Amino acid sequence: MSEYFSTGSDLWTILIHLSAALGAGALIGLERSYHGRPAGFRTHALVCLASSLLMLVTLYQWKWLPGVPMDTVRTDPTRMAQGIMTGIGFLGAGVIFKEGVTVRGLTTAASIWTTAAIGILIGVGFFTPAVLATVFTLGTLSVFRMIEARMPAHHYSHHAMVFRRDSVMPEAEVRELLSGLGFSIANISYRVSDNGEFFEYRMIIRTNDPGNNARLAGALAHDSRIHAFRISPTGD
Repeated sequence: MSEYFSTGSDLWTILIHLSAALGAGALIGLERSYHGRPAGFRTHALVCLASSLLMLVTLYQWKWLPGVPMDTVRTDPTRMAQGIMTGIGFLGAGVIFKEGVTVRGLTTAASIWTTAAIGILIGVGFFTPAVLATVFTLGTLSVFRMIEARMPAHHYSHHAMVFRRDSVMPEAEVRELLSGLGFSIANISYRVSDNGEFFEYRMIIRTNDPGNNARLAGALAHDSRIHAFRISPTGD
């Protein structure tokens, strides 16, 4: 170790940078783990730690080749940062997945990307913006969640209704049923099964109250004409 770091201050600097990165990533990861996301406590901590570690490499580039003039060997820290963010893109894509017709994991992917940026800041010693970024990220993931839940907004769901060909509910009645339960139809399509036995409405519906989904499911479950139905709310 002493062959690379001649003073104890170098070791303390590295320890402080890596510890701070680990702590910042862990804080963000705890929020993700609490909400049951696939990339949580350990993933975010490691992402931030790795980003900080790679940026520390650029801070101590003269240690790589002792005795070699720095005029002949030079690393551009910005290119290292670009490489880190490019690699994080693949990791972020891994937590985005499709569940039925719903795409989830976008917020977690964004938090991983932000955590990598925080690690870069800590790696180069920009502690003040790193701390602010950590606080803002936690605020966005937690406080903004509560604000978003209380904001009036459209809630979309993918909805399908399947009928036997001899007992199809007319479209006008379908629209009236949905309207009475607080829904409007964003778009609608029609499908007949391959064997010609069933007719299906497929649509995207929206409402201002997500609780309407349960009321709609209850109403459809008691309609003997409906052979099958599906309500799949969209979300992150």
